[in-house]
Amino acid sequence: MAHTVPAGMDRKEAAAYLQLDSARLPRHIAIIMDGNGRWARLRHMPRVAGHRAGVASVRSTVETAARIGIPALTLYAFSEENWKKRPQTEVDFLMRLLCRFLKAEVNTLNENNIRLKYIGRQHELPASVRREMDEASEATAKNTGMLLTLALNYSARSEIVDAFRSLAEAASRNGGLAHMEVDEQAISDHLYTRGLPDPDLVIRTSGEMRLSNFLLWQLAYAEIYVTPTLWPDFRGLNLLEGIEDYQKRDRRYGGLATGGNGSAATRRTLTGAKR
Repeated sequence: MAHTVPAGMDRKEAAAYLQLDSARLPRHIAIIMDGNGRWARLRHMPRVAGHRAGVASVRSTVETAARIGIPALTLYAFSEENWKKRPQTEVDFLMRLLCRFLKAEVNTLNENNIRLKYIGRQHELPASVRREMDEASEATAKNTGMLLTLALNYSARSEIVDAFRSLAEAASRNGGLAHMEVDEQAISDHLYTRGLPDPDLVIRTSGEMRLSNFLLWQLAYAEIYVTPTLWPDFRGLNLLEGIEDYQKRDRRYGGLATGGNGSAATRRTLTGAKR
């Protein structure tokens, strides 16, 4: 089916977009942004230069996702592990970079009708960072287009721990643990992402083949797209290429193949494996 190219796309992005089925776009895309340090090292630059360069990738990716009508985009920006495994100077730089990003991008978010929110243990972030986060979120709260979620001080295991704590606290207010009912929906309703559909597609840059403690509950049936592109080189065009690959997948959720792409499905799965 022919569809109109969204405004703002360059020639290559437009050509890639025209290869997509606009009726089968992912409802929610999650991205593990990886490779900033390697990008800088290959150029004999300090690691922070890679983080600084990655801001342009965020801007291009977010704008393209919004232009084509992706309802939700979640970016893995800063993990709980980063506090422990990065030098303090690098962590401090990342916090300052985040504050500058939030200040600088509010107008762009509003121009693209994007609403901003966060997941993670926000109370552990510096007060100055939380203030900038709150201001940016409030400034975009009335937008009705794509929901952009930044995972900050995020850990999937911590999220699940917090979900069970929330369940237990709710039960204690309702007669005690004997009244606690736990099923998949109850857990989902207490996750940081409650109200969001689970991601259909997760993209990992830099070629690494792991989820790195990101949305472990929510990604149970997500399609995984790994690109060797380092994050500072990733742009809207790369996002469209990932969506094109996603649309070639046969999503079965544990059922049988529906045909039309059986050979690709066979290559990707083991006999009897649940998808």
